[in-house]
Amino acid sequence: MSYLIRVSLPDVPGSLGELAEAFGVIDADIRSVDIVQTDPSGTVTDDIVVDLPTGTLVDALITAAGSIEGVDVDSIRPFTGRVDRRGQIEMLARIASQTKNVASAMEELVSVLPQAMTSSWAVVLEDTGSGLRRVAASQAAPGDDGSSPVALGVDSARILHEESDPWVPEPWWLLDTTLAACPLNGTDLLLVIGRIGGPDFLASEVTQIGDLGTIIGAMLR
Repeated sequence: MSYLIRVSLPDVPGSLGELAEAFGVIDADIRSVDIVQTDPSGTVTDDIVVDLPTGTLVDALITAAGSIEGVDVDSIRPFTGRVDRRGQIEMLARIASQTKNVASAMEELVSVLPQAMTSSWAVVLEDTGSGLRRVAASQAAPGDDGSSPVALGVDSARILHEESDPWVPEPWWLLDTTLAACPLNGTDLLLVIGRIGGPDFLASEVTQIGDLGTIIGAMLR
């Protein structure tokens, strides 16, 4: 089974190699590694997709990571495929070729983002003036309950909070889901990304989501 493990480790030569060696001891196969954020404190946060052999418990990954000095496990969850942030380039090219059909362009966006942003699902909403209407949703997104909430305070990319964003449908928070959102600048569209069970979106990821919103918004205009 494949898992996405987010770890912070010392930003020094050899630290990732030590972690890979520890994973190898339990026959875990690393499928992809993606640097999420580098901290001035001297640590780096990586998303690593690992295949575990049948019969090996996920706790073995945590134990292996913990055996390396300075390594801290932020989160671990099942994950299908590989981290593919580079796939965003191909996605943007496809969106650029479909700007006359916004619905198709948004279907392309939500189909790629879960892999590109190591999230569980993505939804695009349109502000109709009287509420939000769903335009596109990835396969694992919560079902459309038919409501038309009014989104307030999402003028730039940011993390959503259940207490301060009451417009978000209640089912979207289930299973300890973490949410981030951004407007597609210059349009009436809003992108929402969800991670079931976390981890929280880091500042670098929110910036990346915002950059995508700026680029895609410019394309659609």
